Amino acid sequence: MKKGTLFLIPAPLGQASFRDIFPEIVRDVILNLNTFIVENEKTARRFIKQICPEKNQAELRIYQLDKHNKSANLNEFTAGLLTGQDIGLLSEAGLPAIADPGSLVVALAHKKNIPVKPLVGPSSLLLALMASGLNGQKFSFEGYLPKESDALKRQIRYLERLSAKNNCTKICIETPYRNHKLLQSLIKFLHPETHLCIASDLTLPTEFIKTLQVKEWTKQVVDLHKRPTVFLWLA
Repeated sequence: MKKGTLFLIPAPLGQASFRDIFPEIVRDVILNLNTFIVENEKTARRFIKQICPEKNQAELRIYQLDKHNKSANLNEFTAGLLTGQDIGLLSEAGLPAIADPGSLVVALAHKKNIPVKPLVGPSSLLLALMASGLNGQKFSFEGYLPKESDALKRQIRYLERLSAKNNCTKICIETPYRNHKLLQSLIKFLHPETHLCIASDLTLPTEFIKTLQVKEWTKQVVDLHKRPTVFLWLA
């Protein structure tokens, strides 16, 4: 029996126009799917309704997989793929499996020899790197940095040493309401000559992207409160 395909479906980074960000194939795929594995059911349904208002929401089968639910029964979620059913994997924002628990589903698909089809969409990490002017040949995503002050200080300085040694751009994110604390820590603990980029609200009308040396950021005032933001630096 022919197996189904796992479609990796991008989601918007905010309230942006579908036509401004996604190719038409994303809508076509969603229109032809009725089963989805998602990070958040409520926002996933809202996104599907926005793109395909003609779809019957009652007919959708939604499986929720998030960072608090990683022990969920992935075999149950993906069972339809083995019988020829196509399934969509939808992230909360951006691309599935990038800083996203959906990578567990993709790994299982490969293990079961199920075709995986990634669709084009926005990645806040890559968009920020593209626009930063920092090294795009060698970079690493460090996820979330420690919250405790001493551990955060040690990690920032450790990553800066690696950046200088390897000429490597370091990338991290933070929970939006903690952006200002992280920015203050980066300014305080990075070397004044290190280049730091702040990329906020990517793809949205309020988009903000700027790269300066750390010593120059001390003279800047920028409001990052509750705005999805990517931080990048190169020593």
